[in-house]
Amino acid sequence: MFDVSISYQLKDLVPDFKIGIIDYPSIAVGELPSLIGDRLPLYYENIQLSLTEHPVNEIPGVREWRQVFKKIGCDPSRYRPSQEALLRKIKKDGQPHFIHSAVDLLNFFSVQHGIPMGLYDAAHLENPIQIKIGTDADQYNGLNGRIMHMKDKLVSIDGCGAFGSPIVDSRRTCVTEETTEALQIIYLRPSMAANEAQQLIEKMAEMFTQVHGGSHEWTLIR
Repeated sequence: MFDVSISYQLKDLVPDFKIGIIDYPSIAVGELPSLIGDRLPLYYENIQLSLTEHPVNEIPGVREWRQVFKKIGCDPSRYRPSQEALLRKIKKDGQPHFIHSAVDLLNFFSVQHGIPMGLYDAAHLENPIQIKIGTDADQYNGLNGRIMHMKDKLVSIDGCGAFGSPIVDSRRTCVTEETTEALQIIYLRPSMAANEAQQLIEKMAEMFTQVHGGSHEWTLIR
């Protein structure tokens, strides 16, 4: 299990900040089982229809995470939380990009619960890991093809430097079909009660393991 902590500066600004951490030591990434994969297009179509009546920024998880970004000094209209960006894409295109089982399932979790989350290839991570507010020194090559400058943004760093955020993650630690061990970070709603958060983490861990095999170990950090 990785040694993960939340910085004191972040906790001072967002006292109820909490994350779920799940370690998957042995997984097999490929295509989603048809039982799930065949149902996702219809699920996203229903989400798209619901968004015609309920704007994305009114979804509780989106609204709450926009407030978190504002508290740490990040403009959520310029740098959107990843679940908001995902929901906006579904509203526009009807569904997200399908990549492989791990990312596709993570996107489903994020849409279902309205919160950001990240999944990382554990073979490319080094202890310790900290969730903090970025400085001028924190930057990485993002999955969006841009160099992400993380000053005043929520960022995850490991022994090699910055590697992810609830905005966009890095190429260095991205999960591919060759990934065999992974770390999931769940950016829970600060208002969520601890027992509810624990149930949610465990539910995600069990479903992910059912799809990808292996085992899991999880913890709530607050």
